[in-house]
Amino acid sequence: MSAGATNEEATPSGDREGRIVVVGGGFGGLACARALGKRGTPTTLIDQHNYHLFIPLLYQVATAGLSPADVAQPIRRILRRYESVRVINARATGVDTERREVLLENGRHVPYRALVLATGAQYNYFGHDDWAAYAPGLRTINNARTLRANLLAAFEQAEMEDAAAAREALLTTVIVGGGPTGVEMAGAVVELCRFALARDFRSIDPRSAQVILIEAAPRLLTAFQQRLSDYAYRRLQSMGVTVRLSCTVQTLDRQGVIAGGERIRAGNVIWTAGVKASDAVSWLGGTSRPDGRIEVRADLSVVERENIYAIGDTADCVDAEGHALPALAQVASQQGTHLGKALDAWARDGTAVPAFRFRNRGNTAIIGRNAAVFEFGRWCFTGRMAWLLWGIVHIYLLVGFEQRVLVATQWLWHYLTYERGARLIERG
Repeated sequence: MSAGATNEEATPSGDREGRIVVVGGGFGGLACARALGKRGTPTTLIDQHNYHLFIPLLYQVATAGLSPADVAQPIRRILRRYESVRVINARATGVDTERREVLLENGRHVPYRALVLATGAQYNYFGHDDWAAYAPGLRTINNARTLRANLLAAFEQAEMEDAAAAREALLTTVIVGGGPTGVEMAGAVVELCRFALARDFRSIDPRSAQVILIEAAPRLLTAFQQRLSDYAYRRLQSMGVTVRLSCTVQTLDRQGVIAGGERIRAGNVIWTAGVKASDAVSWLGGTSRPDGRIEVRADLSVVERENIYAIGDTADCVDAEGHALPALAQVASQQGTHLGKALDAWARDGTAVPAFRFRNRGNTAIIGRNAAVFEFGRWCFTGRMAWLLWGIVHIYLLVGFEQRVLVATQWLWHYLTYERGARLIERG
């Protein structure tokens, strides 16, 4: 089949020169597509999944607090009101910058007038990609379901184990990385053990399970103020989490980890130690930072590439003071909305895309029941107030009224009953 025939199959008649193509249906890509759709601008959104995933709540799926359907929404459902937006469910594999086409895994090509790369991030194992087999990260629904199955299966195996040492290892969970995801995961695993599973077993006591949080830096939550890091450290310790700071992992295998020169036998190891951008930079044949982010100008356009933009975790974007913007959902969403509005004006009359300005809406991380940290400029909150603010922010960011109501209802039920409703062991 010729390239021309392939292009016609991928693109409706009349769209070849007019469409803005967005690759990635995460926070940034979705916000960009919605902003363009509201203005009737011909747009194509490409994503390998048919759903938008709310990654900040994936740890709740991994610890049986929520089901996958609670944190994911079909992309077509989100965008169906925008008739100018077309959705393609396929994996992008490259970009032909000369012909201005996005290459798809199925062999088809999608032409673009302007291209927005919002392909997100993946976990960074810092040169030890083989560790992923023993310590899954938490970026996809499959990751979350695997972790949930592994955590619950470890208790089932421990229930049948006669040897005390083997039982202790099965009931030990090691979390590598003390950022927001690691801290949230540590607190959630403890609450799963101490409350939801406490009365379910006869031969073991889930409350005796060990949770060990390993962080290479001298403190937790390095993106937050020191006093919030200190609060998180004290709170986790009071919950029974063993926190090891300034500690690096040397080896990771089926038996557990060697960290700080000590062998820790564990039934589960969870990796939250850092992320790197997707492989999108390789599509453009350019250079990037060590974390894989693509260098962009103030207007989010890719350096040395015409009519190509990058946003969210894909982009190496700095603020007015020259500081790199964090890999947060609010950054990606604001960039997507800004770029969608600007590209609409550009497509209509050639108006130049203005520089992006990030407006910080606050940063937050939950630690456990009635415990969280919330930072907004000089204002800092901890404890129940921060916990309530965390819940409000995350429910607000969920796409769709139905999801917000369901998640809020389940959280209230879990708070009152200490139960976890999605305790299913599923093997893919």
